[in-house]
Amino acid sequence: MFSAGVDVADHTADKVGEMIPLFDRVCAALAGFPAPTLAVVQGHALGGGCELALCCDLVAAAEGANFGQPEIKLATIAPIAALRLPTLIGYRRAAEMLFTGEAVGAVEAARIGLINRAVPAGDLDQAVEQMVNKLRGLSAAALRVCKRAARLGADGQAALPAMEKLYLEDLMSTEDAHEGVASFVEKRAPVWKHR
Repeated sequence: MFSAGVDVADHTADKVGEMIPLFDRVCAALAGFPAPTLAVVQGHALGGGCELALCCDLVAAAEGANFGQPEIKLATIAPIAALRLPTLIGYRRAAEMLFTGEAVGAVEAARIGLINRAVPAGDLDQAVEQMVNKLRGLSAAALRVCKRAARLGADGQAALPAMEKLYLEDLMSTEDAHEGVASFVEKRAPVWKHR
C-alpha cells in the first residue's frame, strides 16, 4: 500500500485541531519542495495518502493501484484534495470523487490526468527510472524555476488557510463529522443527524 492516509482516530475533536494544520504543513512542504517530486504508487493511495500523491509533481503507479478520497463517508472532507483535484482533473470529476468517496483505479486515474502513468506492476521500477532519467538530463536550475512557474499557474495552495478554517471551524462544528469518526473508531454504522 502507498498510504491509507491519516489515522481516522486522529480526526476526533481532541486531535483534529492539531492534526489538520500539521498534515497541511507536510503537504505544503512537499508541494513547495524546490525540485520536481515523483510519487511511486503501488496498492492504495487513499485519503491523506492520495493527498500526498496529489502534492507531488509527477505520479507513476502500478496498474492495480487505487486513488480515492473516502472522507465523505465519515462526514469529513479532504481539504488538500478539494484544492488540488479540480485543477488536475476538472471540477466535475473532482466533485464526483470528493462527493462519493469512490476510488478510481490507476488506469482510469492516468486517463483523466490524476496521475502521469499507470504501468504493469512488474514494469513500474523501469517506468520510474525512465522518468527520473529524463529529468536528470535537464538543467536542475531550470527545473526549479519551471516548477515554480507551473505551480503559480495551477496551485490552489494559496487558498490553504481558508480551507483549513473551513475544515476546523465549519466542518468540525457539525455533529455528523464527530459521529462519522466515532462510528469508524467504534466499528459501527454511523447515525447521521444531518447537522
